[in-house]
Amino acid sequence: MYKFRSMRKDTPNVATHLLGDPGKYILKVGGILRKLSLDELPNLINIIKGEMVFVGPRPALYNQDDLMALRVTAGVEQLKPGITGWAQINGRDELSNEEKVRYEKEYLDRKSLLFDLKIIVMTFTHVLASKGVAH
Repeated sequence: MYKFRSMRKDTPNVATHLLGDPGKYILKVGGILRKLSLDELPNLINIIKGEMVFVGPRPALYNQDDLMALRVTAGVEQLKPGITGWAQINGRDELSNEEKVRYEKEYLDRKSLLFDLKIIVMTFTHVLASKGVAH
């Protein structure tokens, strides 16, 4: 997935929430990019290529086996990853993997154009308020 670099090159290759002190790895400009979710803009290339959609579960890192296993069990692995999603606007960095997958399963069950539009509108309001951004 394409993204702007927001963290130093020597950052351990794990999910941000698993870093002891993620703040020490975030670049100065990276903090702004992440707070405003501007680091996601290059994902539009992934959408054009058909690898992502606007609304869906956030892509997992290759080493997030626990998250991927929960998604398979819940049946949400069939969804294409999205720039934003139901779990994103309901907690983002603050959710456990189990909570994320519960929201992703709810999204799968409720998936519709109207629900997608609601999530997109809510995403913009959450980004402007920096709601749910831990790092």
